[in-house]
Amino acid sequence: MKAPAFWWQARPSFAAWALSPLGTLYGAVTVRRMAQEGEPAPLPVICIGNFTAGGAGKTPSAITIARILAGLGEHPAFLTRGYGGSLTGPVAVAPTHTAAEVGDEPLLLARHFVTIVAADRPAGAQEADRRGATVVVMDDGLQNPSLAKDLTFAVVDAAFGLGNGLCVPAGPMRAPLDRQLAHAHAVILIGAGERGVRIARAAAARGRPVLRAHMVPDPAVAASLAGRRVLAFAGIGMPEKFFATLRGLGADVAVERAFADHQPFDVATVEALVREAEAKGLMPITTEKDAVRLMGIAGRTEVLSRIGTLPVTLQFEAPDEVAQLLQAAISHWRAQQDGT
Repeated sequence: MKAPAFWWQARPSFAAWALSPLGTLYGAVTVRRMAQEGEPAPLPVICIGNFTAGGAGKTPSAITIARILAGLGEHPAFLTRGYGGSLTGPVAVAPTHTAAEVGDEPLLLARHFVTIVAADRPAGAQEADRRGATVVVMDDGLQNPSLAKDLTFAVVDAAFGLGNGLCVPAGPMRAPLDRQLAHAHAVILIGAGERGVRIARAAAARGRPVLRAHMVPDPAVAASLAGRRVLAFAGIGMPEKFFATLRGLGADVAVERAFADHQPFDVATVEALVREAEAKGLMPITTEKDAVRLMGIAGRTEVLSRIGTLPVTLQFEAPDEVAQLLQAAISHWRAQQDGT
């Protein structure tokens, strides 16, 4: 799905208001769903979610949080439904899997830690336990009630915030903010922006810690892009964020090509992008998430080798605060288990 531009306007447009009755219904259904009691897991569950439909930075946040957990002596395993993949699982993501089978985000997660794809989240947590994990990092689970959560982070992009504040399809919200904040233990605020300030105030008013963070592009790749003319393409929740990042690094983004989030790439599309770039003297470049989908195009390694990728990492301003929240949640879970 490609998010409509009016979702991210500061004030609702006519189209947004026309769709708002459907949005109200969608939000109410989500609120009822979130209120359901989750099934207990054999491991503590750390959930990474967001208030809106895609594009906030959940995957980099999940990877960084898993690294912090590993630094605390834990053995994290990612748990995801594998959006866009054909396998329902539970299955551990292997190097031989493709995005068509398990989705693009699980392929990125699996580069770092054990990653379980499971439409049935409780069954996925059981599989993580069997594979020796000591904690589950649940990707995109804020609105999923199937599994009980011990600590839930809501990820927000400070520049885009909550868009027009309405629920899908009138806006990007999955449910009203106050109802979602009731299920989040902390907010991860990425980047800067007035919209993010407003969300931080709302979170603080509910007693939720606000953990500030920023995306850091790979230094070597970033340096190579300064002054470089590029054709940038992306099929993520907010492609414009990728284009803005490139410009911030000093790249001359001569051509932008935005695709729908998770959109599969076919041979014809990729070859056309490369041909256009070469004809205009540009370097084709995309995101890590798009790059793993490109890898599923068999027999085109020579073409793919000409496409650049910009890796990014999420860094917390106060990682010790994040570590303390994680440690407290895990210790509380283990104390409960010892008491039963």
